[in-house]
Amino acid sequence: MVASLLSAAVALLACVSHSLAQFVTPPTDLIAAKGYLDIPVRYKEVPHGICELTPGVKSYSGYVDIAKDQHIFFWFFEARNVNPHTAPLTVWINGGPGSSSMIGLFQELGPCGVGADGKPYYNPYAWNNVSNMIFIDHPSTVGSSYSVPVPGYLDDNGNLVQLPNASCPANQTEAGTCGTYSMPIASAVPNSTAAAAPSMWRTLQGFMGAFPQYSRSDFNFATESYGGHYGPIFNAYLEAQNALILKGKLFGAKYINLKTLLIGNGWFDPLIHYQAFYNFTVSPGNTYDYAPFNAQQEKEMYDALYAPGGCVEQTRKCYETGDNAICGSADGFCAFFVEYELGRYVSRDEYDFRELTPDPFPYNFYSNYLNTPKVQQAIGSFVNYSDYSGVVGNSFGTTGDDDREDGTIEAVRALVKQGVYVVQYTGDADYNCNWLGGEVVAAEIAAPGFASAGYQNISTSDGVVNGVVKQSGNYAFLRIYYSGHEVPFYQPVLALEMFERAINRKDIATGKQHICHDGLEGLLFCAGAPMYKTVGPAKSTFREGNGTFVFVELPDTATYNTTTHRPNAIAT
Repeated sequence: MVASLLSAAVALLACVSHSLAQFVTPPTDLIAAKGYLDIPVRYKEVPHGICELTPGVKSYSGYVDIAKDQHIFFWFFEARNVNPHTAPLTVWINGGPGSSSMIGLFQELGPCGVGADGKPYYNPYAWNNVSNMIFIDHPSTVGSSYSVPVPGYLDDNGNLVQLPNASCPANQTEAGTCGTYSMPIASAVPNSTAAAAPSMWRTLQGFMGAFPQYSRSDFNFATESYGGHYGPIFNAYLEAQNALILKGKLFGAKYINLKTLLIGNGWFDPLIHYQAFYNFTVSPGNTYDYAPFNAQQEKEMYDALYAPGGCVEQTRKCYETGDNAICGSADGFCAFFVEYELGRYVSRDEYDFRELTPDPFPYNFYSNYLNTPKVQQAIGSFVNYSDYSGVVGNSFGTTGDDDREDGTIEAVRALVKQGVYVVQYTGDADYNCNWLGGEVVAAEIAAPGFASAGYQNISTSDGVVNGVVKQSGNYAFLRIYYSGHEVPFYQPVLALEMFERAINRKDIATGKQHICHDGLEGLLFCAGAPMYKTVGPAKSTFREGNGTFVFVELPDTATYNTTTHRPNAIAT
C-alpha cells in the first residue's frame, strides 16, 4: 500500500487497532498438512459469514511455516461464479514494505468489506467472482503473520514492551494496547525485495502442496504500490527456481508458471517516481486542475529535486554504488523534502489527493473487526492484527530498498518477452505513485510495439468510460479516472472487468479480442495474425477538473459514491 516507506514514516503508517487489542488465545483447531518441499501448513475452514457471504462458497485461512520464526498468514477464497476446482488461482499481496494484504481483501477486491457498524457486507465486485483468490500477509510479522507471539503493550512511540504473562499493567488498561504481538525479531524478516522473494516462493510452495485441489500449473499474481518492486522481482526469482526444477537441480518443488501479472499504482523506479511528484503538482500538473503550492513552495520542491546534492543526484549515486547507507540517506532526503511537501503544506491525502486528511476512504473498520475474539478464533490467528509492520519497514530501510530500482523494469520487460500478460494500472487521483510517473515507467519497459500504440477508451458493462488503456500484445498500461491509490475501491466495475479480461487473456479495452504471444521479443505477428494494439492518441488528455475535490474534513462514517466520485454526505 505504501510506496515510499521510510523509518521516519513508520509511526504514521502503523495502524494497530488499540481499542480492541487483547491477549489472543492460541487456536487449537488448525489442521496440519504438508506442502511441497515438506513445508508445514496449518489451516482451518473459516465459518460462513465471517467474510464470504455467498452460500456454498468456502474459504480457508491459516499459516505456512516457511522457516523458524516465519509463520505466514493466508486467507483463501473459492471462486463464486466458476467451478473452484477448475478456476484459476490468483495471489494478491499488498506492498509497503510491511503492509498487510487484508487491506486489499477488505478495502478493495475481497468478497467483503466491513461497515461502520462493525459487520461484514457483501462485495458484488470481488475478484473471487472469477478466480480462486489467496491473500497473503508477507513477510513474517505483517498483518496476522508472526515470528514468536508474545504478550505485550505498545508504548507512546508505538514500540512493543514485552510482558512476562498475559496480564495488563494497571497503567495500560485505558490505553487499550495490551495484547499478543509478534516479537520484533530482525533476523526473521528480509531487508530488501530480493531477500523477500525466496520466502514468497516458499509460501506458494507450501500452500499449493497443501491445497492441490485449488492449485494449477498456471497462476496469476496481483499486487499494488510497492508491488512495483515485489511483482517483477518475486516473479523473476520464481522463474529462476523453475529453471532449476527443469534442469533437475531442485527436487520436491512444484513448477509454477506465471500467466498474468497485475500491478496497481506501482513504485518501480524511484528516480522516475520522485520526479513525478513535481510533474503531478507543478509541471505539467495534474488533470484535476489543482495546483497545491505557491510559487515559493514549487521552487522548494524543484530545488530539492535538482539542486546539487538533491534527490536526483543522491538517487543516481545510490544506483551507481548500491551502498546501503547512501541509498537509505537518499530515500530519507527525497521522501522528506520532495514527497512530503504535499502533506506539509496542504494536508491532502497522498493516496487520493482529492480528499483532506484524515481521509475516511477506503473504509478502515475492518481493522477492529479482525481484532475481535470471534474473528480471531474463526481465522485461527495467533496474534493481534495490524495493518503495518514497523519491523519490516525498518528492516527494508537499513538497505535503502525504497530508493533502488534493482532491475524492476528489466524484470517486467523479461516477463513480457516470455509471454506473461502484464497489466500496469494506475488511478489518476493518486499522488504517491501517480500515473504520470507510471506512464514514464511504461515507456521505459518498452514492450514490443508499445511506442506506436494509442490510448483507447475502456468499454465496461456500466456503459461509462472510466479510463483508457494503451496496449501492445501482452503488455497494457491503464490510466483510470477518478481513482485513488486503491483502484478497486474507487472503480469496482472497471477493476473487476480488467482483472477478468487479463486472466482470460483478452484485450483490456473491450474484452473481445484474444491476446497471443509467442515469446519472441520484437515480433510483430503472432500465429499469423497482427500483434494486437490499441488505437487512439499518443497521449491521454482527459481532464476531470476539481469538481470532485473535498475541501472540508469528513467524518469517519462518510461513504463514497462510485458513480458521482464524491462522498455521499459531506459534513458542513
